[in-house]
Amino acid sequence: MANPKSIALPLAQQEYSSADEAVTRRIMEQAIQDLAIELDKLQKLQSVVVSKGLKRHQFLLMGMKHGW
Repeated sequence: MANPKSIALPLAQQEYSSADEAVTRRIMEQAIQDLAIELDKLQKLQSVVVSKGLKRHQFLLMGMKHGW
């Protein structure tokens, strides 16, 4: 997993600036997108690990004698 990075938002100006709003909005959009990507990676990793664990358990159960 990649190391998270810190990006400081620009300080608010006294007067409204559409350029500042656009920069802030884009930074927030990128941060949310990065989080969504990391969450998706973790969900895929978790499902693979669980799937492999279940298959291994089923394989081990197939070799057991019934009634033990």
